[in-house]
Amino acid sequence: MRNAVHAAVLAGALFVAGAVIHAHVTVAPRLSQAGVTERYTVRVPTEGQVATTSVELEIPPGVIVKDVIAGDGYTFETRRSGDRIAAISWKKDIPPGGRSDFVFVATNPSAGAVTWKAHQHFADGTTVDWAGAPGDPRPASVTTLNSERK
Repeated sequence: MRNAVHAAVLAGALFVAGAVIHAHVTVAPRLSQAGVTERYTVRVPTEGQVATTSVELEIPPGVIVKDVIAGDGYTFETRRSGDRIAAISWKKDIPPGGRSDFVFVATNPSAGAVTWKAHQHFADGTTVDWAGAPGDPRPASVTTLNSERK
Protein backbone atom coordinates (compact mmCIF):
# COMPACT_ATOMS: atom_id res chain seq x y z
CA MET A 1 0.00 0.00 0.00
CA ARG A 2 2.80 2.39 0.91
CA ASN A 3 4.52 1.81 -2.45
CA ALA A 4 1.25 2.51 -4.27
CA VAL A 5 0.89 5.83 -2.42
CA HIS A 6 4.49 6.79 -3.24
CA ALA A 7 3.94 5.85 -6.88
CA ALA A 8 0.77 7.97 -7.05
CA VAL A 9 2.53 10.97 -5.47
CA LEU A 10 5.47 10.61 -7.86
CA ALA A 11 3.16 10.30 -10.87
CA GLY A 12 1.27 13.41 -9.78
CA ALA A 13 4.50 15.36 -9.32
CA LEU A 14 5.74 14.32 -12.75
CA PHE A 15 2.40 15.32 -14.31
CA VAL A 16 2.57 18.79 -12.72
CA ALA A 17 6.25 19.20 -13.66
CA GLY A 18 5.48 18.13 -17.22
CA ALA A 19 2.65 20.64 -17.47
CA VAL A 20 4.92 23.45 -16.29
CA ILE A 21 7.74 22.46 -18.63
CA HIS A 22 5.46 22.57 -21.67
CA ALA A 23 3.56 25.71 -20.66
CA HIS A 24 6.02 28.52 -21.28
CA VAL A 25 6.72 31.13 -23.93
CA THR A 26 7.99 29.31 -27.02
CA VAL A 27 9.13 30.28 -30.49
CA ALA A 28 8.41 27.99 -33.43
CA PRO A 29 9.76 26.47 -35.52
CA ARG A 30 12.37 24.77 -33.37
CA LEU A 31 14.31 23.71 -36.47
CA SER A 32 15.06 25.97 -39.44
CA GLN A 33 17.66 26.56 -42.12
CA ALA A 34 20.68 28.82 -41.67
CA GLY A 35 20.56 32.01 -43.74
CA VAL A 36 16.91 31.72 -44.84
CA THR A 37 13.97 33.99 -44.13
CA GLU A 38 11.57 32.25 -41.75
CA ARG A 39 8.08 32.93 -40.38
CA TYR A 40 8.25 32.60 -36.58
CA THR A 41 5.36 32.18 -34.14
CA VAL A 42 5.69 33.21 -30.50
CA ARG A 43 3.22 31.25 -28.34
CA VAL A 44 2.34 32.85 -25.01
CA PRO A 45 0.18 30.93 -22.50
CA THR A 46 -1.08 32.25 -19.18
CA GLU A 47 -0.49 29.42 -16.74
CA GLY A 48 -1.36 30.96 -13.38
CA GLN A 49 -4.29 32.92 -11.98
CA VAL A 50 -3.11 36.37 -13.18
CA ALA A 51 -3.58 37.58 -16.77
CA THR A 52 -0.61 38.17 -19.03
CA THR A 53 -0.49 41.79 -20.22
CA SER A 54 2.53 41.74 -22.54
CA VAL A 55 5.54 39.79 -23.70
CA GLU A 56 8.89 41.06 -24.92
CA LEU A 57 11.08 38.93 -27.17
CA GLU A 58 14.78 39.74 -27.43
CA ILE A 59 16.04 39.36 -31.01
CA PRO A 60 19.46 37.70 -30.91
CA PRO A 61 22.42 39.22 -32.79
CA GLY A 62 22.58 37.89 -36.33
CA VAL A 63 18.79 37.62 -36.67
CA ILE A 64 17.32 40.31 -38.93
CA VAL A 65 13.61 41.01 -38.42
CA LYS A 66 11.94 41.79 -41.75
CA ASP A 67 8.32 42.19 -40.60
CA VAL A 68 6.11 41.95 -37.53
CA ILE A 69 2.65 40.73 -38.47
CA ALA A 70 -0.23 42.83 -37.11
CA GLY A 71 -3.22 41.04 -35.62
CA ASP A 72 -6.57 41.71 -34.02
CA GLY A 73 -6.71 42.35 -30.29
CA TYR A 74 -3.09 43.32 -29.68
CA THR A 75 -0.51 45.99 -30.38
CA PHE A 76 3.24 45.72 -30.78
CA GLU A 77 6.30 47.93 -30.54
CA THR A 78 9.87 47.35 -31.65
CA ARG A 79 13.07 48.47 -29.96
CA ARG A 80 16.06 49.17 -32.16
CA SER A 81 19.79 48.94 -31.65
CA GLY A 82 21.31 50.90 -34.50
CA ASP A 83 19.64 49.80 -37.73
CA ARG A 84 18.31 46.48 -36.49
CA ILE A 85 15.31 45.47 -34.40
CA ALA A 86 16.66 44.24 -31.06
CA ALA A 87 13.32 43.41 -29.38
CA ILE A 88 9.61 43.12 -30.09
CA SER A 89 6.95 43.75 -27.42
CA TRP A 90 3.37 42.58 -27.92
CA LYS A 91 0.61 43.92 -25.65
CA LYS A 92 -2.51 41.85 -25.11
CA ASP A 93 -4.52 40.72 -22.11
CA ILE A 94 -4.35 36.93 -22.08
CA PRO A 95 -6.62 35.52 -19.36
CA PRO A 96 -5.63 32.64 -17.07
CA GLY A 97 -5.80 29.38 -19.02
CA GLY A 98 -5.64 31.25 -22.34
CA ARG A 99 -2.89 31.64 -24.90
CA SER A 100 -2.05 33.85 -27.86
CA ASP A 101 0.25 33.55 -30.84
CA PHE A 102 2.27 36.42 -32.30
CA VAL A 103 4.05 36.24 -35.65
CA PHE A 104 7.14 37.86 -37.14
CA VAL A 105 9.36 37.21 -40.15
CA ALA A 106 13.16 37.19 -39.82
CA THR A 107 16.28 36.14 -41.67
CA ASN A 108 18.34 33.57 -39.76
CA PRO A 109 22.07 33.90 -39.15
CA SER A 110 24.40 31.78 -41.24
CA ALA A 111 25.08 29.10 -38.61
CA GLY A 112 24.43 27.78 -35.12
CA ALA A 113 21.33 28.00 -32.99
CA VAL A 114 19.09 30.93 -32.11
CA THR A 115 18.23 31.45 -28.44
CA TRP A 116 15.03 33.46 -27.95
CA LYS A 117 14.86 35.18 -24.54
CA ALA A 118 11.35 36.29 -23.58
CA HIS A 119 9.94 38.36 -20.71
CA GLN A 120 6.30 37.73 -19.81
CA HIS A 121 4.56 40.55 -17.89
CA PHE A 122 1.46 40.03 -15.74
CA ALA A 123 -1.42 42.23 -14.55
CA ASP A 124 -0.13 42.16 -10.94
CA GLY A 125 3.18 43.76 -12.02
CA THR A 126 5.28 40.59 -11.91
CA THR A 127 7.50 39.36 -14.73
CA VAL A 128 8.72 35.89 -15.65
CA ASP A 129 11.93 35.72 -17.68
CA TRP A 130 12.06 32.76 -20.05
CA ALA A 131 15.80 33.13 -20.57
CA GLY A 132 17.49 30.15 -18.95
CA ALA A 133 19.58 27.39 -20.48
CA PRO A 134 17.94 24.11 -21.58
CA GLY A 135 16.92 22.18 -18.46
CA ASP A 136 16.44 25.40 -16.46
CA PRO A 137 12.98 25.82 -14.84
CA ARG A 138 12.43 28.84 -17.12
CA PRO A 139 14.31 28.01 -20.32
CA ALA A 140 14.63 30.25 -23.35
CA SER A 141 13.18 28.82 -26.54
CA VAL A 142 15.82 27.63 -29.04
CA THR A 143 15.70 27.26 -32.81
CA THR A 144 18.41 24.95 -34.15
CA LEU A 145 19.73 25.98 -37.57
CA ASN A 146 20.53 23.30 -40.11
CA SER A 147 23.22 24.34 -42.59
CA GLU A 148 21.96 21.98 -45.31
CA ARG A 149 19.42 23.44 -47.71
CA LYS A 150 16.43 21.28 -48.51
